[in-house]
Amino acid sequence: MKMATWPALTVLATGLLAGTAVPAAALGPSAEQRLDGSIAVAGNTCTWTNARTSANPPSTLTVDRTSINAPGGNLSCAGGITATLNNDPQFTFDDAAGTARTDVIDITGKQSFISCRYKAAGITWNREGDTRKYVNQAFTATKVSGSFLCPGSVTTAAGGASMLFR
Repeated sequence: MKMATWPALTVLATGLLAGTAVPAAALGPSAEQRLDGSIAVAGNTCTWTNARTSANPPSTLTVDRTSINAPGGNLSCAGGITATLNNDPQFTFDDAAGTARTDVIDITGKQSFISCRYKAAGITWNREGDTRKYVNQAFTATKVSGSFLCPGSVTTAAGGASMLFR
C-alpha cells in the first residue's frame, strides 16, 4: 500500500497551470448550480458528477457533500480506495485574478482496513482560461484522525484535482 500519495484525498476535489486573466463580464455565471470533479489518489482516479452548489460562480457558494458522497452522490475511486467528504466546503471567487478559494476541505480516505482523515484550509484554485474549471495550487493537509500508518501531514501537488462548475 502506498500511503505517501494519500494527500490527494484531502482535496476531492479536487489541473495544470494558472488560468489566464479574463474579465468577469466575459465569464458570466454557470447555469446549473452543479459541480463535477476529479482527483488522482494513490495512482488511481476518483471522480464525481452533478454535486449541488448553493449558488453559481462568481457568487460565494457551498458544495453539498451529500450530493458527492454515496448514496446521494456518485463519488467513486479506482483501485480499492473509498473517500468521504466530511464537510460542505465553501468557495469564494476572484474573477479578476482568475482564482477561487476553499475555506476547509475535510475528507476521510479508506483502503482496506486503514482509514485516514485530513483537513486542509485555504486551498487556492486557478481558473483555466475563460471557463469555470479550476485546478488546485499545491497545499498541505493535516491528519486529524486515523491509523498510525497514516502520515501526520500530506502535501498535494499543483494540478492534482480539478473542479468544473456548471
